[in-house]
Amino acid sequence: MSATIDELTVADEPAAWEALGFAVEGDACVVGEVRIHLAGPHAGERLVGWSLRDTGGVELDGLPTARSERPPPAAPPAHPNGLTAVDHVVAMTPALDRTVAALKLAGLDLRRIREEPTPAGAPRQAFFRLGATILEVVQEPPEAIERAGGDHPAFFWGLAFLAPDLDATVASLGDRVSEIRDAVQPGRRIATVRRSAGLALPVALISPRPPRD
Repeated sequence: MSATIDELTVADEPAAWEALGFAVEGDACVVGEVRIHLAGPHAGERLVGWSLRDTGGVELDGLPTARSERPPPAAPPAHPNGLTAVDHVVAMTPALDRTVAALKLAGLDLRRIREEPTPAGAPRQAFFRLGATILEVVQEPPEAIERAGGDHPAFFWGLAFLAPDLDATVASLGDRVSEIRDAVQPGRRIATVRRSAGLALPVALISPRPPRD
């Protein structure tokens, strides 16, 4: 069996997510198949780490990883913001081939490597399937590596949530999110949560993939 995500640990207070229309219980919420532990800023930065089921290893080139044997949530709640799943998790690396090799060694399911630059300047990307969620591993541009002081381990960057009715979700969140624009993926649209919303990490909201012919 291929690996799937059990839980993501985020360095945010629960109240920040409640304000964005997530159904939060205690210090956690469930979005689709994924549990999200809202551990607060004392836990670290951005996306602090994750736990995976059915992984062949936890040495993922610096991505903090734990094993889990918990089954997926039985009945995920409905969120007032209309979001239904974690569409993708974004990680950054200064050495894409090195990180891809480590993830493959741990049994993660590599689907493809994109060799074309993105509009944001990332030269290459790799995509791994983790159940309903994609792990998007982004090669950092040379200038970003230089600013960071040279070579370093991979690290988690942000999240994107699936919004089946993106227009309604964005309307409900008002000035907490950006305007909707075309996504890099053909046929999809995306909006981003503004920094003023006070989250510890970049968060995007994305429409579903268009049906295949």
